[in-house]
Amino acid sequence: MKTLSTYLTLATLLAAGSAQAALSDYKVVLVHGFQPGQLQSKPDSSQVNLDGASYWQDYWQSRADARIDWPSHERITGKISTDYVWPKLKAFSEQGLCHPGCVFVTHSTGDLVTRYLIDNQANWLENAGLQPLNIIATFDFAGAGGGSELGDMAVNVAEGSGTWNSMLKYAVSLWLGEMPSKNNTGVLNDLRVANARQLAALPDSRVPRIRFTGDSSDYLGVTSGYLPGNDDGVVASHSTCGASNAGDFTSCSVNVGYNGKLTTQSRGVSQFMPYHYPLLMGEGYSHSGLIHNKHEGQVTTAAEQVSLLDGNLVRVNSTDEWYWLNGAYYRYVDGSDTLTMSEVVHSFL
Repeated sequence: MKTLSTYLTLATLLAAGSAQAALSDYKVVLVHGFQPGQLQSKPDSSQVNLDGASYWQDYWQSRADARIDWPSHERITGKISTDYVWPKLKAFSEQGLCHPGCVFVTHSTGDLVTRYLIDNQANWLENAGLQPLNIIATFDFAGAGGGSELGDMAVNVAEGSGTWNSMLKYAVSLWLGEMPSKNNTGVLNDLRVANARQLAALPDSRVPRIRFTGDSSDYLGVTSGYLPGNDDGVVASHSTCGASNAGDFTSCSVNVGYNGKLTTQSRGVSQFMPYHYPLLMGEGYSHSGLIHNKHEGQVTTAAEQVSLLDGNLVRVNSTDEWYWLNGAYYRYVDGSDTLTMSEVVHSFL
């Protein structure tokens, strides 16, 4: 094995509105993903907060400055926004939390919640006589901004639409923990692919959405049969990568695979939703594993560098390794042989 180092250093991250700030000055705000158990339990606000803290406990909770918790049995444009997101935005503005700049760290459906938040926060706060938040960027793990085909399946099963075989029902029950009913679909409706892609699809805000994706599964591949292309067991690559359209994509890049192999990806994503930039991919990381503190293999880059709207770049230290057994180069992020995906991403801050 021969190594060829490519010196890709982390440059100034998204300096818009905060050109002189150090990365360590930015505040981290967490926005969790879909929590299936809440569909049945329909928790009150205090339990929603407890569930939110538990969601991030494995790694990010102790490394964040604030959270936005929301209930999965509600809809994004309904009570999630009015009763949970808005009060937090108001408090952040009044406290000046994001004055030095905020980085929102999201997981799964938190990506979709945050997209709606980003598209509306300035208008909401200005109408209340408050200063809009200075959101520097989002770090989106396993982002479901393009929806999930499992959401379509779950809602259809709940509504009794179509004929469903036992394997499909088993896949839905693996994901949700139980079969849904028509009275408890909540945010699953927002996760339907068509609905997700219509929600704040063309934002006025230019906040960069930086993506971190996986290609493994916690469900022994059962759910993957219902997701197009490569997936993380819950969300397909068209969504996690931020592709401009749904499809059976096999990588967030046209030049490198999830396993780091440097070769043309005929079904790699080449066109993206506005301001969406995939950065890291991990073949061994599942949907939930991306935010946990367990090492699941080396991580590769979806691109050597990401060019942002203001001309600044986000770059990652990586090394290209030659494997003579199959005569190919593989690109791995430096340190990812021991660091988890979350640790690699946190090192940016």
